Amino acid sequence: MSREVLLLVDALAREKNVARDVVFAALESALASATKKRFKEEVDVRVTIDRLSGDYEAFRRWQVVPDGEMEDHDIQIILTEAQKQVADVQVGDFIEEELEAVELGRIGAQAAKQVILQRIRDAEREQIIDDFLARGEPIMSGTVKRIDREGAIIESGKLEARLPRDQMIPKENLRVGDRVRAFVLRTNREGRGPQLILSRTAPDFIKHLFTNEVPEIEQGLLQIKAAARDAGVRAKIAVHTTDRRIDPIGTCVGVRGSRVQAVTGELAGERVDIVLWSDDPAQFVIGALAPANVSSIVVDEDKHSMDVVVDEDNLALAIGTGGRNVRLASELTSWQINIMTREESREKSDQERGSVRDLFMARLDVDEEVADILIDEGFTSLEEIAYVPLNEMLEIEAFDEDTVNELRDRARNVLLTEAIATEEKIGTTAEDLLSLDGMDRALAARLADAGVHTRDELAELAVDELIEATGIDESRARDLIIKARAHWFESEQA
Repeated sequence: MSREVLLLVDALAREKNVARDVVFAALESALASATKKRFKEEVDVRVTIDRLSGDYEAFRRWQVVPDGEMEDHDIQIILTEAQKQVADVQVGDFIEEELEAVELGRIGAQAAKQVILQRIRDAEREQIIDDFLARGEPIMSGTVKRIDREGAIIESGKLEARLPRDQMIPKENLRVGDRVRAFVLRTNREGRGPQLILSRTAPDFIKHLFTNEVPEIEQGLLQIKAAARDAGVRAKIAVHTTDRRIDPIGTCVGVRGSRVQAVTGELAGERVDIVLWSDDPAQFVIGALAPANVSSIVVDEDKHSMDVVVDEDNLALAIGTGGRNVRLASELTSWQINIMTREESREKSDQERGSVRDLFMARLDVDEEVADILIDEGFTSLEEIAYVPLNEMLEIEAFDEDTVNELRDRARNVLLTEAIATEEKIGTTAEDLLSLDGMDRALAARLADAGVHTRDELAELAVDELIEATGIDESRARDLIIKARAHWFESEQA
């Protein structure tokens, strides 16, 4: 039998032009599968073939797991039991029991041949994909070969790619034989061989469609800086050029709208708004909200958000159907955009002004008039009053030099007192909490007041509990808890 194995390996290697080791591995896999069928339960079998003699052996295996963590006794064994058989065995090792080797026979040989053929097909598919990717083409054009529950198979020559359902344009009715184009999203190397994954909903798809339609983009005279899509309904792209002779929007629209219509036709009628990109975030947001007209805008750099004020008759236009216009503008600009009317803006401003006024009156021991003067001059925190250059505060007409110095001294004293109190509160706080990314000493002090002194204690909190204890926003609270829990998952993986 060993001679037959060697003859089979040599014959298959020559016939399929593959290395002998590939054939040996396929044979071992086929023999292992045949051996498993002798058992009613699910077992782990290893087969090894001697590359010189052709002799082969089969072993049933159990993987060693820590005591108390065994999930399947058919393929696992706890450490203490394994050590009775092999004294120096470790978790992750295998305990093996030799089995009687099955005869390869006609069925085994046929199974091995099928495994080899599949591996050759996978290798060919891998080469076809690599050749396509090497050409650097971001868009694949092909024909719909098959449609199933998972999506569609797109064929282009020998290359086949998968267009998943969630990457199809909603309500687009693709049929077998249709010619389609799609963006090459990624390569999936899991499952049955490598496969290209396509997308017709990705923002990058619309960028490359415009690149194909607008020569100025390919020539480098025009750039698409960003894109956002609600696939099949509406999209926004931001364009920019440094060449003053070029009208970015008009160039992308084309004569009588020919260029943008070609893109829209490819995207099942998706309406495309073309806006000017600007390195001024506020100006960029104003353009992105078109066709709505913006009355005023307030930028909050810390929260990376903008309060955009529009007139009542522009409110619905700015928000869009189902919030689509403001959502796409936010995705396009990467800024959180809050649309509000003049009245809502005024109410928010009054509320914020009242909070700052209360802060100044309480902490600096000043009356409402002095607090309002500071607010009108642009001061919003005690730090600004304490450390802004003296000459800037002396420019305030309502204050003389003695008043300015007194206000600065009071602000510094309050900050110093708070700093001392903070250090006292975090005296029992563990270093692992203080060094956590996103943590600061003021927040650590508030956590200490709530009885949270270690990273694990923070990790055990729910998001709403952290918000209630510290007053931070939901996004920051969630991020901190995730970071605090990260070491738990790292230790589990280890």
